[in-house]
Amino acid sequence: MDSSIIETLSHHFPIDCSSSSEVIQSLWSGYGKLTRLQLSSLNNESIIVKHVVPPTDNNHPRGWHSDLSHRRKLRSYEIELNFYKHFASQCNEHSRVPAHLWSDHTEDQFILVLEDLMTSGYPEVLHSVNVLQFEACIQWLANFHAVFMGIKPDGLWDIGSYWHMDTRPDELKALKDQDLKAAASNIDKRLNNAVYQTIIHGDAKLANFCFSSEGSSVAAVDFQYVGGGCGMKDLAYFVGSCLSEKDAEDQELKILDLYFSALNLALTEKSASWPLDDIRSEWQPLYRVAWADFHRFLKGWSPQHWKINSYSERICREVSQELGNL
Repeated sequence: MDSSIIETLSHHFPIDCSSSSEVIQSLWSGYGKLTRLQLSSLNNESIIVKHVVPPTDNNHPRGWHSDLSHRRKLRSYEIELNFYKHFASQCNEHSRVPAHLWSDHTEDQFILVLEDLMTSGYPEVLHSVNVLQFEACIQWLANFHAVFMGIKPDGLWDIGSYWHMDTRPDELKALKDQDLKAAASNIDKRLNNAVYQTIIHGDAKLANFCFSSEGSSVAAVDFQYVGGGCGMKDLAYFVGSCLSEKDAEDQELKILDLYFSALNLALTEKSASWPLDDIRSEWQPLYRVAWADFHRFLKGWSPQHWKINSYSERICREVSQELGNL
């Protein structure tokens, strides 16, 4: 780790130039690094440091490098800092996120220091999941949405998710599917006009969950695209990140039942006044609308992506026809 960062952090944490560090991963498009930094050997603890230094030249892995893309990324880091500083503490054991330890933001860089989930009981990052692990993530999403149901996303994205149409005009322009392009605005409005709104994670893919050793509990990371929205956007995106086309289709109703059972329990514990039946009646039909919304982005962003399949195509046709008849 850069000695200047070590010097800065040493004013807040028991570290020095001899503290060991491990790069966990580089940030998307070369915007910095995520590092595990060992604290004093006396306590054998570590912290996670997200150090963002915008590159002087854009290097998007799929070629999407523009000033708009650059400004969106910078805004996403500001929003992530805001989430950890002002919202993360509201999460509970059923919607676990790393604790915010310290952060700083200048014109040249962002520094975000977080609890190390690996040493807090969540050491596993998985590339595939079993039933127990999959259901743990669904329950996390439901509980996270319950915590923030009805809360305004002040300081976050007004509309959460990294694929939101208004922030992705280039990908929409590149979309060759003319029927889906024509339906895109109605799909977006249908989600945004939902009566019941919460705060969504915005990038709830499998890679952003950390699991306990036995897999029964999870915590989530990476809140760059957290903001307002319908919880179905997170649910549809998560399912698409880890299930095959066949499993996603075959288990659709089971997944929705699991999610709404967990959401109902969490909302009831929060307050007995939530209209649970009304929330499900509005949100459940939006699951497929949210699926179509992400598929719209994906087909414009990466037309050959492995997630583009017949199940998603059929959902888009059905949703487009339904919204076209409104």
